[in-house]
Amino acid sequence: MCHHNSHHPIQCIIPPYMSDKLLDEAGKSKLPMILKTDLRNSRFRSDRAFFAKLTDTQRAALLPAPKPAAKPVMKMQVYNMQHDTVISKGKLVWDNGKEKKPMDADTKNVVAAGTATWDLYFRIFGRNSVNNLGLVLKHYIHYDNKYDNAFWDGQRMVYGDGDGKIFGSFTADPDIIGHELTHGVTQYESGLEYHMQSGALNESVSDVFGIMIKQRLLNLDVKKSKWLIGENVLKGAKYALRSMKAPGTAYVNHPDLGTDPQPATFDKFVNLPDTDRGDWGGVHINSGITNFAFYVTAFNLGGYSWEKAGRIWYSALTDTQNLKPTASFAEFKNLTIQKAELLFGTGSLEAKAVTDGWNAAKV
Repeated sequence: MCHHNSHHPIQCIIPPYMSDKLLDEAGKSKLPMILKTDLRNSRFRSDRAFFAKLTDTQRAALLPAPKPAAKPVMKMQVYNMQHDTVISKGKLVWDNGKEKKPMDADTKNVVAAGTATWDLYFRIFGRNSVNNLGLVLKHYIHYDNKYDNAFWDGQRMVYGDGDGKIFGSFTADPDIIGHELTHGVTQYESGLEYHMQSGALNESVSDVFGIMIKQRLLNLDVKKSKWLIGENVLKGAKYALRSMKAPGTAYVNHPDLGTDPQPATFDKFVNLPDTDRGDWGGVHINSGITNFAFYVTAFNLGGYSWEKAGRIWYSALTDTQNLKPTASFAEFKNLTIQKAELLFGTGSLEAKAVTDGWNAAKV
């Protein structure tokens, strides 16, 4: 459960439509745990709101960039919260390649996926960490007891262990770790506002780069990939949090969550209130439309998704002159087509693939 306001959200992997479903149908035995999770999220709201309001100068003073190295290198730390909720109590267990404590499975997961995230951004797109200035990537694992979420709060990554029944550890999928860190990239670039279509784009961009990070880590091309987000976090062989290949099918008739509500095409856009309860216009639901556009584009281009489709999406995401914080689906579509033409030529197969991808999503 992750509630927030549309301008300064905590950006969580578990969408409100899932957490609200669990809350609405919770029995007496589950209700205390679900409400406690909601309470933890509410405490992080103020931190996220404070950080989001800072100017670049203020943010740099609070989170100074590391001293520039002759060659950019990844800087990353992993802290074990040991089920506490006070971030300052986290115990450093891994520091830039140095193992401070024996590494458990969650430490290994975040080291592997965090490294894969930095590596994709640097080696493929020439970006040095989420802020492009070498920001230290800080991961906090084992947050609280049975905490059902993972999120980027504007400064760091935080992961719960899951309740063990519906959700497993939130470090289990590299696409989730890549997704959340990409919220940091968006924060430092276009700053897509977290409501309505721009908010759905914000969520979709994180899924797009999250899936590329997983595909590259596992050496999966567009045909071998299952295009699922969170397939290990949501327990059960038939379930995942989202499907980019077939939005609306990630989970069907789940005993606790029902059926995935994401649409794949714009004619099925879900109009929800621009409120907390309405997921700020359905940012986690309608992101399925733009996810599908990327999937079709990448699949039609073949090979590895980051080689062409990823370059186009990254070029659009980081064009702060033309990608406005309030961008609509149509505006992002036009920008990605323009970037495809700039990168690969007017009338190129790549530009056609992008156009076809958006047309398939009926944008």
